[in-house]
Amino acid sequence: MKTKITLIGALLFAITFLSAQEIKSGKFGKGLFNVVGKDSSWTMRVGLRAQLLGTSTWNEGESGETSFLTRRSRLKFDGYAYSPKLKYKIELGLSNRDQSGASSFTHESPRYILDAVLMWNFHKNFVIWFGQTKLPGNRERVISSANLQQVDRSLLNSSFTIDRDFGFQLRHHFNLSKNFVVKEIFSVAQGEGRNVTRGNLGGHQYTGRIELLPFGNFSSKGDYKGSDLKREQKPKLALGVSYDHNNDAVKTRSNQGSYMYIDGTEGDGYKGSFFETNINTLFIDAMFKYNGFSLMAEYANRDAKDPLAKNSDGTLTGDEVQVGNGLNLQTGFLLKNDWEISGRYTNIDWDNLTGNSNQDQYTLGLSKYISGHSLKVQTDISHLEVAGGSNQLLYRLQFDIHF
Repeated sequence: MKTKITLIGALLFAITFLSAQEIKSGKFGKGLFNVVGKDSSWTMRVGLRAQLLGTSTWNEGESGETSFLTRRSRLKFDGYAYSPKLKYKIELGLSNRDQSGASSFTHESPRYILDAVLMWNFHKNFVIWFGQTKLPGNRERVISSANLQQVDRSLLNSSFTIDRDFGFQLRHHFNLSKNFVVKEIFSVAQGEGRNVTRGNLGGHQYTGRIELLPFGNFSSKGDYKGSDLKREQKPKLALGVSYDHNNDAVKTRSNQGSYMYIDGTEGDGYKGSFFETNINTLFIDAMFKYNGFSLMAEYANRDAKDPLAKNSDGTLTGDEVQVGNGLNLQTGFLLKNDWEISGRYTNIDWDNLTGNSNQDQYTLGLSKYISGHSLKVQTDISHLEVAGGSNQLLYRLQFDIHF
């Protein structure tokens, strides 16, 4: 019921102003409609998208299991307010998966808000962001789930991502030469993930990222889109490095994972009830595209000052920071008829103290782009090898539509 009220309220808000504004509908995939103030002092583009997923899983020694769900369903608003130099983005998650992860720190409420951020271009190539949005971490996570090359992101992302948080980001770019572009980002965030209403329990989270594009910008921001749908006429390369420091972190995966409670307390939300340690995460990534061929590579490493959570008397709680390394290699080739074949290899190498099993996953994907990423059908099959555990075979089929 709350989801319906939120959606209806958002739509009514937009419709209330329609009679007094200029409304433009654009090309499919570019938004349901675009509202422009009569004095052009503000704009609002409204978009809607959904991903419909079917999955079959076979674990070694067990019978198969099949499931169907609306993986993602989202309502998006973006534009500028007062001046084109002041932009905004709001994205609401409507599916159960989008709203999952409620806890006492979110007042046990569904987490509707994915993005709510203002972006102010206050001086030349300097832009400051304020609000909740994705942190400048691994490239695969920053790529929108609407623009993925395969059905979903890799195991590296689910294991190491720093995802979304609330805070400030300062962004800048400049040219070293006519074609060589350098982009820099620095972020300060709360450090406990999105939609947290009872915080900050630990310290703060600091993230820095630098990107090098020696052959210039990609077409249509293709360095943050899966597949070479624009069929780059010249080779394009992007190299990125991110380093994240979460000071006195209280969760097992930096600003993700579960809270590390101590002394038997759980759910009270008081600062003294949590184990705190500094957690550092390193990402190194690359994206290459040329004439329908694409290659994305990522490496991740997470370590901690003290990865084993301890009670006040020094005894172990049983929780530990998920420290280790990850490697993801992904490539694809887009045929002339807009069918694409893709492949991915992912390795997760945990430190022994985590108690987790190392994993290797091999994925073969096939996609048909009917109207780019806005309307596509994707399928893939993955074989997961688990050290000392049960291997798994996973098949997925997904339909993606984006207005």
